[in-house]
Amino acid sequence: MSWTPDPRPNWVAAVNRGDAGPVVDEARRPFDPELLMAEALVRQGRASDDWAALGNNDFIEPLTLFCHGLEHEADLTVMGRWMSRRMILRLLEVRIQLNEYLAADPGTLSEPIDQPIFVIGAPRTGTTVMHGLLAQDPAQRAPEGWELLRPVPPPHPDPDIRAADPRIALAGAELVMPQTVASGMLAIHEYSGRMYKECLSAMSFEFRSEEMVSRTDVPTYQAWYDTADLRPAYRTYRKVLQILQRRMPTRRWVLKSPAHLQGLPALLEVFDDARFVITHRDPTAILPSVTSLIATMRWAHSDQVDFAAIGRHHLELYSRSLDNLIDLIDSGRLPADQTAQVPHKLASTEKMAAARSVYEQLGMDLTAETEAAMAAHVAATPPGKHGGHSYQFEDLGLNQAEVRARFARYIERFDIPVPDHE
Repeated sequence: MSWTPDPRPNWVAAVNRGDAGPVVDEARRPFDPELLMAEALVRQGRASDDWAALGNNDFIEPLTLFCHGLEHEADLTVMGRWMSRRMILRLLEVRIQLNEYLAADPGTLSEPIDQPIFVIGAPRTGTTVMHGLLAQDPAQRAPEGWELLRPVPPPHPDPDIRAADPRIALAGAELVMPQTVASGMLAIHEYSGRMYKECLSAMSFEFRSEEMVSRTDVPTYQAWYDTADLRPAYRTYRKVLQILQRRMPTRRWVLKSPAHLQGLPALLEVFDDARFVITHRDPTAILPSVTSLIATMRWAHSDQVDFAAIGRHHLELYSRSLDNLIDLIDSGRLPADQTAQVPHKLASTEKMAAARSVYEQLGMDLTAETEAAMAAHVAATPPGKHGGHSYQFEDLGLNQAEVRARFARYIERFDIPVPDHE
């Protein structure tokens, strides 16, 4: 196996050596859940023991497990500790803001979320492409990075005022930091405050999110998360969307995350009229690509990254998740008329054809105005503008035939092309 991360910038190496006093001092503080909650409360102008301001206690157990993992399992660098600590404080502060806002304006909870479209599918199958395309429809809206990281107060309806919101820069700095620390990140997946964002950022307010395990190796939290009830995370996500549309009426949300494959039963309970766009790809292409992404994310936080272990984990995770997807379709819990299937090749090389196919499968009207907006978006977002994403199946240390055998049901059900990579 030969996976080697790109070298970090010199300034990151200096910070990790301890050459940046304020960052080092903050990074040395322990990942103690009570201390972090108290600090977040004080930062929001509350008493340090005003626990009620943080809402119900559903988040306490996962926060505690996550903090344990960060302190004792993740082997974080100075930058890794600093970024993780800042993320936790933001999540706790936004919890306080969410509760304050909903207490002041309880009518927000009556905001309708009608037939949202969720773009799902394993990672690296074209979910980002389809999310961006569907967001071009004037009748639809995709949340931007700053909106999901800092949703309170609701965005201003005036576009000029909205564009000057200071939260855009705050969220942008946090989102860009990992791709600055890990040089190869930008070529794999770009983030910014104004780009469309995955649902995980809002689900993280309950600390029930794959965001935690994608950034850091926290096996105790991972074991808990694998069987966790995700309904609290989806309920909070729904509230976030209601807040975001409080001053900007939204006909339909377009949302996206591969992680929804693990939470579909909970998602369907909270968003019972949801529509789904499901992207598909050869698993022997999915696994090395997603493993490279996660390994690079973890490299931003730690010097110790086990590429093969990440690959084995995602083999188990997505073979199980895609089997569960088929079970949900076969049982009728995920009705066929509420889903659109999109092959990766169509999403990656024939984007407009992919969009037309989705609208046809979901019985939606694709207007000339929307087609023109989609075509302009495709022209403005060429693939590979930040360099190529290099990965090899062989780096996983897995057997190609065995991988395809694990995904045999998925490959057959969705007629996935499986060229020989050997």
